Amino acid sequence: MTTTEQLYQLYLQHPVISTDTRKITKGSLFFALKGDKFDANTFAQKAIEAGAAYAIIDNPDYKTGDKFLLVDDVLTALQQLATYHRRQLNIPVIGLTGTNGKTTTKELINAVLLQRFKTLATQGNLNNHIGVPLTILSINSSHQMAVIEMGANHQKEIELLCGIAQPTHGIITNVGKAHLEGFGGVEGVKKGKGELYDYLGQDGGIAFVNSDDTILLKMHQDRGLKNVVYYGKNLNPNNLVSGKLLENSPFLTLKWNNQQSASYNVKTQLTGAYNLDNILAAICVGTYFELTTDEINNGIEGYQPKNNRSQIMQTATNTLICDFYNANPSSMFVAIENVDNMQADRKVLILGDMFEMGNEAAIEHTAVIEKAMNAQVDERIFIGKEFSSQQTEVQNTNLINTTFYITAEDAIVGLKTAPITNATILIKGSRGMALERLVELF
Repeated sequence: MTTTEQLYQLYLQHPVISTDTRKITKGSLFFALKGDKFDANTFAQKAIEAGAAYAIIDNPDYKTGDKFLLVDDVLTALQQLATYHRRQLNIPVIGLTGTNGKTTTKELINAVLLQRFKTLATQGNLNNHIGVPLTILSINSSHQMAVIEMGANHQKEIELLCGIAQPTHGIITNVGKAHLEGFGGVEGVKKGKGELYDYLGQDGGIAFVNSDDTILLKMHQDRGLKNVVYYGKNLNPNNLVSGKLLENSPFLTLKWNNQQSASYNVKTQLTGAYNLDNILAAICVGTYFELTTDEINNGIEGYQPKNNRSQIMQTATNTLICDFYNANPSSMFVAIENVDNMQADRKVLILGDMFEMGNEAAIEHTAVIEKAMNAQVDERIFIGKEFSSQQTEVQNTNLINTTFYITAEDAIVGLKTAPITNATILIKGSRGMALERLVELF
């Protein structure tokens, strides 16, 4: 069997990891991971033929030469290799998790830190038990910092990812209602996300904490974390930075100040008042690492959201708020509130089903419907089986200017028949709803 130390010596010679034979980099190490519907051991020969230097496999039947390295389990070997590599690195690593805002906060922190440091951050959504090791193995000797996003849908997952990434600093953006099925309810979410605080506490790491969030305050206080840096909207003397919104129409402008009481205005390319916390987190991290205010502001102002998270899209007749990468009750509520508070002549909500709600699905979809019905908007469209099955459960509400579609295909037909024009439109739903299909209708 090939040991981690032996693999690491090969990695130093071939520091590019491949897991997909369709995207083989010449001279890379191919890890034959298993999926629900495939066993990449069967593709190992193809990987070598495509230019991989070695293929790491865990089925001896496919070891047909010296370029095939046998391990007990390929996924474990990948994780252990990443852990070994992380131990060789002497740089700050910021671990980041939370129910909502993880990716946006990660991108904002990276945008700020890049003004001064050569920083590596999680690409896209590579934030799980495979993505985190791949990200760690992308760090090379030229990098001065890393920002590692860690996602989870069950307990002990953040603990595993912390063991691999070994963060020196950490942020939990918030704790809300997501992946309730896997976590076993909201208390399970708190425990799961809190595994980042557990790691920081054991290892003397530094936690950046939103001082406005009573849940996060209690979580870090219960663990007795000693190295805490605060940020928030309130003018709390304990905050390293504080800030408030000046404008949201639809892009955010904010004012922030540091402990020297100097104030700075920043215009962003983000929409959604809920993003203020994410922006302040990035400003706090930049301030902590002693970036200048100009560097911090340039990073914030230059960041342009993508991947359909709080992304503004102007069409010929409408302003779209594309926020359909994912959805849960917490993010639905703040997105609805944001549109409710916006200044616009005509406002429309298009909301798709939320997945992984488990036994809470009915009550949470009903709550979102009620929230949307109480918002000052002109039209509401709900898409999906869960929303459609709950429309009769909404109490004391006249479902006026409201339409339910069981599928996105049904919604497309309906919107073609009754097109929406001259409106600000929020489109939000879980990834599996694939609501990006609606964009071309506007």
